[in-house]
Amino acid sequence: MDRLTGLIYDQTIMLTGFYQCKDYPEKLRRVKYYDAKTNLTFVFLTNNFNLPALIVADLYRSRWQVELFFKWIKQHLRIKSFYGTSENAVKTQIWIAISVYVIVAILKKQLRLPHSLYTILQVLSVSVFERIPLYQLFTNTNYKMDTPILANQLNLFDEIPGQ
Repeated sequence: MDRLTGLIYDQTIMLTGFYQCKDYPEKLRRVKYYDAKTNLTFVFLTNNFNLPALIVADLYRSRWQVELFFKWIKQHLRIKSFYGTSENAVKTQIWIAISVYVIVAILKKQLRLPHSLYTILQVLSVSVFERIPLYQLFTNTNYKMDTPILANQLNLFDEIPGQ
């Protein structure tokens, strides 16, 4: 993990609003961090007084990356809510969604499709039960599927005696 570099201000504060003070009467730690690289100032509130201020800023920065990851998941993997709440259920649903995303990305590359991954996922979701070759879903080409000849299977309805 690369370290943050910049100015750090560390303060102990109390909430002063009537309802805020009633809801959280304990002291809080306010860590203000100025990032010289991006020329941005970040302010973090925590109740952890044991960690150094730079570590607090690092943790919040990492947390933001996790938030961005979940935002990406919602936008690209089409997970709107989790079906289970256990760690295993969430991990399983995320891995399945990532696997689908990677398979569609491979499909896009192998078939040289110009469509976005989102469009491909949309088309696949509405045609999941249709027996159409994947390439045909995304092109105007009309493939003729040959019906297989089943020589070793009896046909019950073609020749009915007495008619």
